[in-house]
Order: sequence, then structure tokens, then C-alpha cells
Amino acid sequence: MEALLKRELGTSTLKATGHSGGGCISDGLSYDTDTGRVFAKINRKSEARKMFDGEKASLDAILSTNTIKVPRPMKVVDLEGGGAVFVMEHVDMRSLNRYSTRLGEQLADLHLHNKRQKEKRDKAEQTVGKSQSDDPVIDQFGFHKPTCCGYIPQVNDWQADWVSFYAQQRLQHQLGLVEQSYGDREARELWAGLQLKIPQLFSGIEVEPALLHGDLWSGNVAEYSDGPIIFDPASFYGHSEFELAIAGMFGGFGKHFYSAYHGKIPKAAGFEKRLQLYQLFHYLNHWNHFGGSYRGSSLRIMKDLSK
Repeated sequence: MEALLKRELGTSTLKATGHSGGGCISDGLSYDTDTGRVFAKINRKSEARKMFDGEKASLDAILSTNTIKVPRPMKVVDLEGGGAVFVMEHVDMRSLNRYSTRLGEQLADLHLHNKRQKEKRDKAEQTVGKSQSDDPVIDQFGFHKPTCCGYIPQVNDWQADWVSFYAQQRLQHQLGLVEQSYGDREARELWAGLQLKIPQLFSGIEVEPALLHGDLWSGNVAEYSDGPIIFDPASFYGHSEFELAIAGMFGGFGKHFYSAYHGKIPKAAGFEKRLQLYQLFHYLNHWNHFGGSYRGSSLRIMKDLSK
């Protein structure tokens, strides 16, 4: 693998540093190269290329907003024996501590970026002789590539309506996987009722497409010398509230983070119920990744929201 990376990165130096990382899906190693230290994520499964291509596209998209630090992506390389390696900037990170407030502010800026670009575009179009901005404005929900929350690919086909996108491409997709693996009758029956209730949770709410990290739990945030950093994204354009669902499920985000975030994006009416709806996706996704220990939480939310 080292010879392959040297060739693909165009470096004469590739020396393992002893820094390693990774999680339950991929392994990670850091190397010193001619141009600096890099971090390589390694996965030998057949779906690794799709997973890493989606992660690279996610990091590129977040990086382009200039709102919050992410590792700079470099290259996805196919391994000769199967699988792939994703090479990115190495960042010395430690647990989030000093920068919780700034994380909340910068995450809100990420979520507001597309809306602000749209406002700039609309203002430019109303100004006689003003050239239109080159910065893209996204008017639909989805993403230009499949992205993986864990190792399961997400359906990111563009749709104009958020409620339809979320019901079909997030919940229905996950429940379809549950059906394939478990044939769970109770989940099937609860979903038949819940999907009729979902539109009511968005009554009076206008959802703007926001670029999301997509898997923002405490294991995917940290800080470096200059501020907060987020990594391992599963991005798409969706409702900003979706981002806070998994953050609340597993903890690690204190009151300073939430105060700063909601200082820029206040809670809208019905926020708590929608948060449950968004947590349902993550419980179903965990059910599909890790098995039936997440069944009870998934069914409980479906029952609560179906009342």
C-alpha cells in the first residue's frame, strides 16, 4: 500500500508517524510526505470507493463555504487487493473543550451559508447592471453524490419538497432495509400510520436547503489549536434541524454549543417533535448497522409520533 500511495501522491517520502485513528468502519494511519503530514483512511470492503468518494465530496462542499474547519481532502485511491484509501490533511486534534461556543456559531454559519448565498443572488438580480454571483445556490434537497452514514449509502436524489425527500429517501429507505433483514411486521404497520402524520409536523414551517454535515455526533467533532473541527461527514442539503438529532442522542454537546447555535438559528414551533422524527432516521440506521438493540428505540419514536 505504501508504494501505491507514494506513486499516487507523487511523493518520494512516505513515513508512518505512529499516529493512528479510525472507528468501527475504517482504519487510519498518518504519514509524513514531501509536502507535509497526511492522514489515510483505509477500508478493504468492496463499497469503500463509493463511501470515500461521498466523504470527499462532503468535505469539499463544507470547505467551499469557508464557515467551519474540516480536514482538507486530497485523493481517493483504489487498493490493488480491493477496497480504497482516502488521503486527507492530517490535523492534530483533541477532545472538544474550549471551543464549544464557536462550534455552535460556526455550525449555524454552515447551515445559513446557502440561504445567505440565495439572498445575495436575489439582491444582485434586483440591482440593474449587477452581475450575478458565481457562487452556486442550491434550491433543492439532496446532493450530487451518494454519501454514506456509516457504511450504508444514502439516497440523495434531488427533490424540491423536503417532507417528501425525508419520508422517501431517508425513512422509507431505512425501513426498506429493515424489512429486507428482519421482516418486522410492527415496524411496517407503524410506518403505514406515521407517514400520513409527517406533513402535520411541518405545518407553518418553511424549510430552506442547508448544507449539513449529516452525521454530527460527538465522535465526529473535536478541536485543534485554532478552533473547532468536524470530520467524517455524510453531507447533503436538508433541514438544518436534522443536524441536531444525532447530536442529542449520544450527548457530548453542552449548553454553550446549543446557546450559540440557536442564537443564530432560533428554534421554530414544533422543534421537539421534529427532532424525534429526525432521530428516528438515526435509530433505524443503527438498527441496520448494528442489529436489533436499536429496534425498541425506533418503534418507540414511531408510536409517539403516531399518536
